[in-house]
Amino acid sequence: MKFSHQLQFNAVPDWAEYYVPYSNLKKLVYSTERDRVTTYHARDDYENATEQTALFDDNAIDIDNSRFIQALDKALERIVNFYTKKEAELYDTMDGIMTEVERGVEDEGVSQGEEPPPPSFQRHRHTRSRSTSDFPRREFLPEGDDTLPPNIISQNTHDQDPEILFDDSEALRRRVVDLFVLLSELKSFVALNSTAFAKILKKYDKITNSEVKRHYTTNHVMKAYPFRTMTKQKLNARIQRTEKAYCSLTGHKDMDLAVDELKSHLRERIVWERNTVWRDMIGQERQIQSVGLHAAHPVVLYMPLLGTVQIDRAQIMHIIFLLASLTVFGILLHVETFPEIEQRRCLAILVFASMLWATEVMPLFATAMLVPALTITLRVMRSHEGVRLSAPEATRAVFSSMFSPVIMLLLGGFAIAGALSKYGIAKAMATFVLSRAGTRPSRVLLVNMLVATVASMWISNVAAPVLCFSLIQPILRTLPVDSSFGSCLILGIALASNLGGIASPISSPQNIIAIQNMTPPPSWAEWFAIAIPLCLVGTCIIWLWLLYNYQPEKHTPQIHKIRASHDPITFKQLFVILVTLITIVLWCLAHSFESVLGDMGVIAILPLVAFFGTGLLNKDDFNHFLWSVIMLAMGGIALGKAVQSSGLLHTIATHIQAWVTGFTPLQVLLVFSALVLVIATFISHTVAALIILPIVAEVGAEMPDPHPRVLVMGTAFVCSVAMGLPVSGFPNMNAISQENELGKPYLTTKDFIRNGVPASIFSMLCVTTIGYGLMTLLNL
Repeated sequence: MKFSHQLQFNAVPDWAEYYVPYSNLKKLVYSTERDRVTTYHARDDYENATEQTALFDDNAIDIDNSRFIQALDKALERIVNFYTKKEAELYDTMDGIMTEVERGVEDEGVSQGEEPPPPSFQRHRHTRSRSTSDFPRREFLPEGDDTLPPNIISQNTHDQDPEILFDDSEALRRRVVDLFVLLSELKSFVALNSTAFAKILKKYDKITNSEVKRHYTTNHVMKAYPFRTMTKQKLNARIQRTEKAYCSLTGHKDMDLAVDELKSHLRERIVWERNTVWRDMIGQERQIQSVGLHAAHPVVLYMPLLGTVQIDRAQIMHIIFLLASLTVFGILLHVETFPEIEQRRCLAILVFASMLWATEVMPLFATAMLVPALTITLRVMRSHEGVRLSAPEATRAVFSSMFSPVIMLLLGGFAIAGALSKYGIAKAMATFVLSRAGTRPSRVLLVNMLVATVASMWISNVAAPVLCFSLIQPILRTLPVDSSFGSCLILGIALASNLGGIASPISSPQNIIAIQNMTPPPSWAEWFAIAIPLCLVGTCIIWLWLLYNYQPEKHTPQIHKIRASHDPITFKQLFVILVTLITIVLWCLAHSFESVLGDMGVIAILPLVAFFGTGLLNKDDFNHFLWSVIMLAMGGIALGKAVQSSGLLHTIATHIQAWVTGFTPLQVLLVFSALVLVIATFISHTVAALIILPIVAEVGAEMPDPHPRVLVMGTAFVCSVAMGLPVSGFPNMNAISQENELGKPYLTTKDFIRNGVPASIFSMLCVTTIGYGLMTLLNL
């Protein structure tokens, strides 16, 4: 979580305006960075400047530092004034409360010899016992405003009605709890502001290459009244005194028990106060990350049994799509499309699932889970002898196929991606390369695209663009307002990430589906030999197209340079790198050890055990795996098993084979590539692979010159390179959600049509020419 969000969440809502204005100061830092880079580019000796060279003369640096320090001084003054005032109020209130507490303790000692209160008092005390969380928050008022009149307190206990006595003691206890909460929040106020000053000063020094933090922290922050050691000690002493007072009021003999009870009140108060803050923050994150969502205009409908119901346009469309899918499903179940009932029902399941996936009526993985249920209940599975399986037999067959070695391969890839990301290895390697890209826009664009492609190999083409977009933020912040390089750079990373989806077997789910449909599966060495040249050639072609379309050097001759990370390599990072390399080598040599290891899925257990067994990754990391992708892949495997077992796949392949009779394998690959390119542009790449690849495998196997592995791998590659629209894959959706500081998107749908569609066609041609040639040379 970003510190600005941490500050927002942990701040006391009523005191929000008195904290360090972290977000505003951060904008000032970025503004200073942009001004310096602009001036830096204007200098004649720019090409000879090094990273250690001073950007400006001393005058300009002093002006920038002075402006930033002035903003810090203003924030510090506001904090000091607020703290001083709040401390005086709380301490005065505390002195009055402590006097009442001491008086109440003395009165209790006087009354210890008296008879116990009547039964009515006991019953009243029981009914009044409840947590302070039942009471609304209130600031402390002057003594007497929120309690009983002082004359009641001053009376002797034996002169008071027992119920009034209990009301007074209960109110006093609540006041002590409120006092503890506010004193604790004041302590948190100091700690949060101290951290905010440290972080914003560190950010300023890092971005502007200055040394302001040490001087300002020592001479200003630490000398300010709220941050002095003596002030903190006095506040801690007051909190401890409040804890003792609460202990004496409640009659706890154990001080630790009283403190725990007080802290529970504090937690309840925090949850009550900040629940809406948390929801608002989550809502903002979702609003930023959502793609293609527009303001909904609900329609109010009156239902006879349900009453008034609000429904928006998206829900109406989902209902229409669902009804259409169910209608088609019902029709196909009763129409004799094929002579065998298993094939008819399997076709109905295939079309029904495809329609739900294409329209996204429900999440993709939820639709995938429908497949095994329908497959078993409609009894579409048959044995090897062609006998229709019963429901129990079909259940064993379907579920045994769903958890296959390729699922373990996917889990192993997630473990490697999680470790590389968690310990900063992927980011460190990326910044190391980007720091050497220079300052020419054309070179920076090419290097960023190559980094996105390589990152997609190991942390998937879902996580790679997220990493790359975070790394280019310093570049985007310093670009001129009219520069087209920002759009060009973001689009280049998205397209390269899509292309990187073919780079390794674990870089995208469609590759896992392709391996499932290839017998025998290709080794990692064979995959790399085909995919890496395709990625390099395809990236260069897309790079040249983007340079032609955007001409970034015309508007932005030079850009800001990314700094490499200089943090030392730790033992944990070395261990992660070593395990990753060993796993990759074993995957590449999987066929050599097939008699011992059996399958690549067994090798995937190595990173899972190595990272989770040593504690480098924990249960939370495991829970954060892309389980929706895994469930989608398992549903796809079940669908493929059903289509194959029912005989539907063989029948469809026979019809297609008759249509492509006389075609060469290259021509068949071109036909399927064009088909899947169109499909995958509009629906998920993974869904397109789930529907098409089993058919491609069967058609390839039935050809006079069988080349099923060539056709499956080539078609799977084309699934990944369909990138003509913002909805064509996660990298595109992530790219179009990127906005500048003013909230304006860098990209539009027009940008994707002008660049993504040609990039898709170029990449498909590379697959069907260079890729086909490499696959033929390797005898796939």
